[in-house]
Amino acid sequence: MQGENTTSSSVQTEPTSQVQVQQPHHHRTALFHHEPHQHQPRNVNALHAAERAAEGINTKIAITLTNSVGTMWTAYIFAIIAVIGLFGILQLFNPIVALLVAWVSQTFIQLTLLPVIMVGQNVLGRKAELQADEQFRTTMSTYHDIEQIMQHLSAQDAELLRHARMLEHLLEKNGISIQQLMAEGTATSHLEPFIQPPAATSTPTTPEPAENEKKDV
Repeated sequence: MQGENTTSSSVQTEPTSQVQVQQPHHHRTALFHHEPHQHQPRNVNALHAAERAAEGINTKIAITLTNSVGTMWTAYIFAIIAVIGLFGILQLFNPIVALLVAWVSQTFIQLTLLPVIMVGQNVLGRKAELQADEQFRTTMSTYHDIEQIMQHLSAQDAELLRHARMLEHLLEKNGISIQQLMAEGTATSHLEPFIQPPAATSTPTTPEPAENEKKDV
């Protein structure tokens, strides 16, 4: 008896479990799953300032000299050195002065300032590199978001088309055709209650004679 009860209970539970499995789930929590881009916007100015603060004394000297060479005061100093060299060539000064000016201008200044200026330009150009990299990453993030929007719109179009087909199927089952609905829609309008009737044409009224005219008559 106990075996029969267990078998009957198992038989009763099997159809219910099958029914629960076969039930379709029409409810959707989300129509489209957005995948955000991994790029996070950065402040290039703050990032470049942090890099410059972490650099050593050599880089700071290179930046200072690079900024100083590109001024008019440096141009005035070089002009004075050139004039002193000219006076030395004209023998207005000791000839050794001309040799010293030639060594300073052609050897010391060029060999020293050339690598210093290159280092300073590389450090100062680092900000432009950061800006270009940030602009590229921002452009790629925007492109990714546009692609996500297009896919979302495509999913919405597919869902709307599915609902339209379901409505057409329901109308066909109820014996209503789309041509009939279109004809009824063109014959009647929802704006008819708001349309005001045309004003009636009023007949011209003759003016009444004045009292003086009545007395004269």
